[in-house]
Amino acid sequence: MQIIESILALALTLGILVTLHEYGHFWVARRCGVKVLRFSVGFGKPLFSWYDRRGTEFAVAAIPLGGYVKMLDEREGPVPEELKDQAFTSKPPLQRIAIAAAGPIANFIFAVFAYWVLSVVGVTSVAPIVGEVSPDTVAERMGLREGMEIHAVDGHRVTSWRDVNMRLLERAGEQGEIAIDVSGNSARGIITGELDGWRLSDDTPNPLSEFGITPWRPEVPAILGQISDAGRAQQAGLETGDQILAVDGEPVEGWFDLVDHIQSAPEQTLDIAVKRDGVERSVKVTPAAKALEDGTVIGFVGAGVQSVEWPDDVLRDISYGPLAAIPNALSETWSDTRLTLVAIKKMATGLLSPTNLSGPITIARVAEASVSSGFEDFVRFLAYLSISLGVLNLLPVPVLDGGHIVYYAIEAIRGKPLSDEAQALGLRIGMALILTLMVFALYNDLMRL
Repeated sequence: MQIIESILALALTLGILVTLHEYGHFWVARRCGVKVLRFSVGFGKPLFSWYDRRGTEFAVAAIPLGGYVKMLDEREGPVPEELKDQAFTSKPPLQRIAIAAAGPIANFIFAVFAYWVLSVVGVTSVAPIVGEVSPDTVAERMGLREGMEIHAVDGHRVTSWRDVNMRLLERAGEQGEIAIDVSGNSARGIITGELDGWRLSDDTPNPLSEFGITPWRPEVPAILGQISDAGRAQQAGLETGDQILAVDGEPVEGWFDLVDHIQSAPEQTLDIAVKRDGVERSVKVTPAAKALEDGTVIGFVGAGVQSVEWPDDVLRDISYGPLAAIPNALSETWSDTRLTLVAIKKMATGLLSPTNLSGPITIARVAEASVSSGFEDFVRFLAYLSISLGVLNLLPVPVLDGGHIVYYAIEAIRGKPLSDEAQALGLRIGMALILTLMVFALYNDLMRL
């Protein structure tokens, strides 16, 4: 069932973003007088299609991993004399540049709109208040302490842990000083520290954790929430709402203490004291063995925690008026764009591991999780993915929109296009690069599974 939900979430996510991207190409092509033959969302055989009054076929195809706009083009076959003025190849370089750039630009426009909607509707975030600070980390050396609230990183305002994560990611692998604006004990000030080439791990990097910060969170009691079907917890008779009091006679301090007990006892029978409906009882549970990527084996019973309410004083309601939301949406879009560019640069220079590259499986899983999380998370995910799509398509790689823009710009400067041989060589190199990245991203996805 979860696989089906992930596939549907992927189709919905890519369907929205691909339609917007291709509509950008389509809209500008029409304005430039180019005849559009087909507008397809998805690849492969069309599931259904229809034609408009100008003869353009609109299709939804079976493979929801992209799309395309097919235009009348003399490079793909003979064009009737009466239609040559509507061919893409007959248009001046600047118009072809505009058509190629329109797709990525549409992605950026959508991101601005999405962030504008979130800014007007308003969002509630958890204030970035420091919990634990790990020893021998940048956070400890610069003097961050439990209870401090982070207001800005390097002069950039932050209102959530997502913002802090993004700012820390930008500084990964760098030398120099980092400045963090914090408040605590009724005082506020800026503390600084040396990064000393602070890096992220190669596998599943977590900027906050590796910087040395554990976010503050409320006490989480050991009360069961979700119970997995056919899991060891269900088989033992545990139920939603059960409060775990002790394991093998040792009192349980809270949820994370319970997790430690369970994970440290794979295939070992535990005597668990449970309180249910005011009555205490004993339940015997044998955690299943679960192997992690590093070879470690932990216990697993298939039970989740009951949700916990956050105190009102750590929640921040952020909203703007319709006009004030515009600069905020532009700022959010630029921040995500810069983060994407920084990540690409750090991967190219080795400061960020290429194992972080994600493919369709990871996108499907994140899409499914964001859809389940609600409107705000899904819209924010769409905006960030749309920006990533726009940035990647503008890279000067043949096959991508950015590569075409480079070709047309060279033509505009030289007064004539590059030779067919040069363009064909660039196309082969671009295809090889893109296919290599796709295979590598898919490999990373499978390794994450």
